[in-house]
Amino acid sequence: MFNIAVIVNTATVFFGALLGLKVGHKIPEAFRDISFTIIGTVTLLIGVQMGLETKNMMVVLLSLVIGGVIGQALGIEEGIGRFVDRFGKKGGENQAVKGFITSTLLFVSGPMTILGSFQAGVSGDYSIIFLKSALDGISALLLGSLYGVGVLFTAGSVFLIQGFLVSFSSVLTFLTQPEYLKDFTGVGGMMLVIIGLRMMGIKETKVGNLLPALLVVLIANAILLRF
Repeated sequence: MFNIAVIVNTATVFFGALLGLKVGHKIPEAFRDISFTIIGTVTLLIGVQMGLETKNMMVVLLSLVIGGVIGQALGIEEGIGRFVDRFGKKGGENQAVKGFITSTLLFVSGPMTILGSFQAGVSGDYSIIFLKSALDGISALLLGSLYGVGVLFTAGSVFLIQGFLVSFSSVLTFLTQPEYLKDFTGVGGMMLVIIGLRMMGIKETKVGNLLPALLVVLIANAILLRF
């Protein structure tokens, strides 16, 4: 859990977001609006790129549907809102909640998270995670300046998720198999597309309620590989 690669990645996200939070109020409203559009577009393109990695589109589709139903029933995004409310503005749909969900998916749903964590845990090679840390730090700065305090909490997501993957890398290496990795990446990509549309004000969707899909897709592929 306290692997140096995990600590570095957590730190870059936290301090990047903190710096963004400090300078965010100085950004003119006009620049803030165009920044949302630009970052939303880039997020959408990243999502499309990840979505094209999908190996079994039906599995990805069903995982999103089932995960969405579970998330809606559990009220995940509302729960995140109540948690962030203690530190940000009131209301489950505030910018802090969107920032937490957006940055969490950007930082932990891609293949670099899985491959980098396993490489760090199994062979002690931190190169992928260190590269990811630099990219995440820059992204956290930009997102922190736009979304505020919610992005800071993403450091906790990075620490817990990557720490778990590194700690149990020896028994979770099966997740690097194409059947798991490609469809997991595909689900994350589809969710980033939805986030991009939301950032650009095209379609408002509670993406947080889709988070269970990231687990559902792994379970679905585990079942399929047994037959």
